[in-house]
Amino acid sequence: MLRELLPARGTVLEVASGSGQHVAHFAAALPDLTWQPSDVEDAALHSIEQRTAGISNVLAPLVLDVCGSWPRLQAHAVVVANLFHISAAETVRGFFQGAAQVLQPGGLVHVYGPFMREGRHTSEGNRAFDENLRQRNPAWGIRALEDILSAAADAGLRDAGILNMPANNLSLHWRL
Repeated sequence: MLRELLPARGTVLEVASGSGQHVAHFAAALPDLTWQPSDVEDAALHSIEQRTAGISNVLAPLVLDVCGSWPRLQAHAVVVANLFHISAAETVRGFFQGAAQVLQPGGLVHVYGPFMREGRHTSEGNRAFDENLRQRNPAWGIRALEDILSAAADAGLRDAGILNMPANNLSLHWRL
C-alpha cells in the first residue's frame, strides 16, 4: 500500500520508529527513497542504529518529540505507525502540526493504527485492547477517527484517505 502512496523518490520521515523494524523493512522494499527514522527514546535510537546499520538509504536516527520542536528538515512524506494509542491525546495534534511544518507541498502524511469510528470500537479485540491501554496509563487509549481527521484538517492537510487494514487497523493518509 505504501508503494502506491509514497513518491518514487525523496525523503520519508518516520516518526516514532521504535525498534527500527518498520524503517528497515520499508527501506529494503523501497530502495529509491531515503528514510529518516526518529524517536524520543534513547533506547529506541540505539536499536534503530543497530537494526539499520549498513542499509544505505537509511539516515542516522533523529531525536524527535512530536509535542516539542521538530528538526529542521524537508520531507516528501511523513509516516507513523502505532503511536497515537500509546501516547497522550495531545500527541495527535503535535504530530500533525509538526508534520505539516516539515512536509514539502503536495507531500504525504500516512498514519497506521487502531481507531474508533463514530465513538465505537471496530471490534471486541480493540475494545479489550483499549481497556488494557487505559489501565496501564490513563492518558493512553484508542483514539476516535473523527478527532484524527479534525487534527489533520486543522494542520492544513487535505484529501483524506481511509483504508481498512488487517487486525481492525486503519491506514490513513493526507496531502499537504
